Amino acid sequence: MRKVLVIGAGGIGSFIIPLLDKIGLYNITVADPDIVERKNIPYQNFNEENINALKVQVMADNYKSVLTGIKYPILTESQMKGYDLVICCVDNLGLRRTLYNTSLKWLDLRAQGRNAALVSHKADPKMYDMLLAGEEGSFSCQGDSWDGTNKAVHFMQVAIAGLGAQWIQRYMNDEPVKEFLVINM
Repeated sequence: MRKVLVIGAGGIGSFIIPLLDKIGLYNITVADPDIVERKNIPYQNFNEENINALKVQVMADNYKSVLTGIKYPILTESQMKGYDLVICCVDNLGLRRTLYNTSLKWLDLRAQGRNAALVSHKADPKMYDMLLAGEEGSFSCQGDSWDGTNKAVHFMQVAIAGLGAQWIQRYMNDEPVKEFLVINM
């Protein structure tokens, strides 16, 4: 069994975890300090019964491959060591800066509105400045223009979770993988 760390169990993480769980090849650790909120229900893989529960606990309760839930933020490289792959599913540039500057094997999955991106540790480091530019803080995968209604929900987080799961399968099987992929809809 391969050990993977999924950082973030929200828009992207809540969809990639069940995909990886279904194939039963991974021991998954999930890190996310957040609880499920009502506003998450339309675009994250949670339901009404999960409101106010820790996201990591919901994942551990629902998926047998999730062996550990870390309810604290990941802030340092040492917290990410010991995994075959670290999967970043958060929109937080501070964490990305830390991750990109490690020697770890990682996959960064991003979604914001109608756009999504997959960036791997195999990408050209010359791209990092562009990929790590922007405001500090966390941002919704729904993008700035989301008005909070169900009719305006975007699903790029689901698309990039599926592409990420496929990337992981190929990578873990020593097959060729894309270093970088951007999707605009």
